[in-house]
Amino acid sequence: MMGIFLPKTENRKPKTILRPAAHLSLKMQWLDWGLKLLVPALLALLLAGAYHFGSLDAYLQLLNSRSYGAFLPALGAVYALVVLLFQLLRTVLWACYRPYPRTDGLLPSVTVIIPAYNEGAMVEQALNSVAAAVYPKEKLEVICIDDGSTDDTWDYIARAKTRYPHLLKTVRFPANRGKKEALYAGFTQARGEILVTLDSDSIMEKDALGHLVAPLLADAQMGAVAGNVKVFNRNQSLMGKMQAVRFVNLDYLRASQSLYRTVICTPGSLSAYRREALTPVLSAWRRQTFLGAPCYHTEDRALTNFILKAGYYTYYQRTAVVYTLVPETYLGVCRMYLRWERGNVRESCVQLGYLFTRYRRKYRLMPIVEFFLSQLEYPLTLLFLGLLAASIIAYPLMLFKFLTAVAVASLLNLLYYIWLERDLDFIYGIIYSYYAFFLLQWIYPYACVTVRHRGWLTR
Repeated sequence: MMGIFLPKTENRKPKTILRPAAHLSLKMQWLDWGLKLLVPALLALLLAGAYHFGSLDAYLQLLNSRSYGAFLPALGAVYALVVLLFQLLRTVLWACYRPYPRTDGLLPSVTVIIPAYNEGAMVEQALNSVAAAVYPKEKLEVICIDDGSTDDTWDYIARAKTRYPHLLKTVRFPANRGKKEALYAGFTQARGEILVTLDSDSIMEKDALGHLVAPLLADAQMGAVAGNVKVFNRNQSLMGKMQAVRFVNLDYLRASQSLYRTVICTPGSLSAYRREALTPVLSAWRRQTFLGAPCYHTEDRALTNFILKAGYYTYYQRTAVVYTLVPETYLGVCRMYLRWERGNVRESCVQLGYLFTRYRRKYRLMPIVEFFLSQLEYPLTLLFLGLLAASIIAYPLMLFKFLTAVAVASLLNLLYYIWLERDLDFIYGIIYSYYAFFLLQWIYPYACVTVRHRGWLTR
């Protein structure tokens, strides 16, 4: 579960119930308007500076010198061209993407599984959102597992149980076992034909379940479906605003992957699994190890890998919307991304193990192309950082051009956000680009060397 990152303690105060606010607080209103005026002005200054100051003679001399820099620009140009072409292809796929239409016909039975650990009052809101779902109640089951919480989480679960006695089944672990064990308990006790995971810090829209099962009804080869994850606390802080833009832009990635039926991560916040696809891989998923260490984190990415390896398709359903809490501090964001990156490193190795096999009949080429482009991205970034540093030393005004390039690149990526959301919050995506470049670059290499570690995670 992502969102709140606090240590276990008996003296923890209950979490405040956050509601998705349509309006910003007065403080956030001032900050919002200030940034929407300041950021475009700064970008205009950067563009003017990059265009006006100096020539590129010194920089060109650097590139022509007999140094490591002579090779890197050529490598960078080739890689940039390949990435650009792939970006254009992805954009075409994204534009062609359509969510499966919701059916009004015969619906399958669904079990929603909600693992909870020290989630406080938020878990009750998650349960309420499922109870309010526009889905036949006789075909809906909810299992909530308290994973050994040390706060008042169980009190809220018990209160929900009295409110929905025929809908909700509860399980309470005497001690914390980890999210994977909580999910496993839910999966093995579920009666539904479709098994849905919902994080206890997440609230789904009323029609989300109906939309989520639509791809599974339409295609028997579909094994898992990812929901559309948005930020619940987007109006609470600057960090919430930045994360909200980033989460919306994930639509571009998952929608394009859907055209070749390979969404590589069906998120724990909201995803649906066909029972026939899930049951055969449960034991292997539960006991998964990597480099001799048990795999505790990023269980959603791992489960998606098992589903894909078994030959099933995965899809993204834009119309199945869920709102989830995200961290609002630098430390919290680092914890979340470190957990994600450790899982990505591990599961990329797992994915490589089956990508070149005949694990399914169709849609095998594009996942291979995407895999290698994504794996090359960060190593080449590190090489180019060295070139950038040398360039700035030889030609200091190159810094203007670099900062401008970051803004232009982020604006191009934010076109997807602008098309989907049609608001001015894309400004926060530009801020996030600089934030990520200067403050989050260390996470991927650190994740690579600590991939077996459990520390600094949510549990």
